[in-house]
Amino acid sequence: MSFQLQLQNQNTLKYLSSFLPILASDSQDTSLVISVRPEDLAFTLKALKIHTNTQYTVLSSISGVDYPERSRRFEVSYDLLSVKFNSRIRVKTFVDEITPLESAVSVYPCATWWEREVWDMFGVFFDKNSEIKRILTDYGFEGHPLRKDFPLSGFVESRYDDSLKRVVCEPLENAQEFRSFDFSSGWSENLIK
Repeated sequence: MSFQLQLQNQNTLKYLSSFLPILASDSQDTSLVISVRPEDLAFTLKALKIHTNTQYTVLSSISGVDYPERSRRFEVSYDLLSVKFNSRIRVKTFVDEITPLESAVSVYPCATWWEREVWDMFGVFFDKNSEIKRILTDYGFEGHPLRKDFPLSGFVESRYDDSLKRVVCEPLENAQEFRSFDFSSGWSENLIK
């Protein structure tokens, strides 16, 4: 990153810190990254959108990441674009499995689909979003597949039953029992004498 861009990000961060409750900050490529508490998220997004000197009027994406070793295991990121000032910012917040985030739909109406995706894949619930339902998985799907503790094979298997003439979902049955491998080689120095 160029020195001029770094200086610009520092100045922007100093200015934003004067009116936003920023917990932490970082610079990635050409955009600034700020972290806020979940309860400050709605205020932060609205302030960034309507403030005269920021005008982040475009929400370009909402994404989630799972860090199961943390107490607040889900990181939810909002990528914003200011067309007027040709700048980007990422707003991050962290929640656990049971804490809902306030929906950004009142500030950015396009947020509803991304919030549905984050809920479907990670299980992060968005309060005040009336459209929260499955978007990428089937309505009968159990669990949230992008969580790190979700089993690779899933919980159920689907197959077409010729006699019933429909797709049947059944609990997963492993054809091979779990085995533990020690990965030792017969050619190791300990075994050859």
